[in-house]
Amino acid sequence: MNSDTVMVRGLFIGRFQPPHWGHIWAIKAILEEVDEVIIVLGSAQFNYIDKDPFTVGERIWMLREGLREVGVDLSRVMIVPVPNIENNAAWLSYIKSYLPPFQVAYTGNPFVAMLLKEGGVEVRQQPIFDRERYVSSRIREMMIKGDPTWRELVPSSVARIIDEVKGVERLRVIISGEAEPHKW
Repeated sequence: MNSDTVMVRGLFIGRFQPPHWGHIWAIKAILEEVDEVIIVLGSAQFNYIDKDPFTVGERIWMLREGLREVGVDLSRVMIVPVPNIENNAAWLSYIKSYLPPFQVAYTGNPFVAMLLKEGGVEVRQQPIFDRERYVSSRIREMMIKGDPTWRELVPSSVARIIDEVKGVERLRVIISGEAEPHKW
């Protein structure tokens, strides 16, 4: 990029519970259009629940390793955890307070697109790769049911990290109803 070129930074938001090939390929495609991408890990405060079983630290780790596995230049990627807020009208200014400036946002979520557009952000359709197959809730269901083909839907580095943190066992305990915080 020469000094006359304006750098374009894109925004990509997700929960990444867990990151899968659809996420990885979308980020690679976004990086073909922008100089840098900010990946917002939403619901940063949630973990050890059925919808959000992995911690934000584990998700950052999985996402970085998945991107590294496919040769993404990590110097062009910023991963920023952002906790949820319940005030949708204030949501955009809230997430902007966590982020460096960005010029365009990518999403496949119509509600998120509406909030971004209302805030004056250029929104582009997120690249979608076989949405029926690559969806985190489906992958979590496969893990719980003991279907080993979930591993084909995530980079091998992500599967390794899930094994290392005992993610499948964690999910099974969480959905068993026996996951209750320790009482001191």
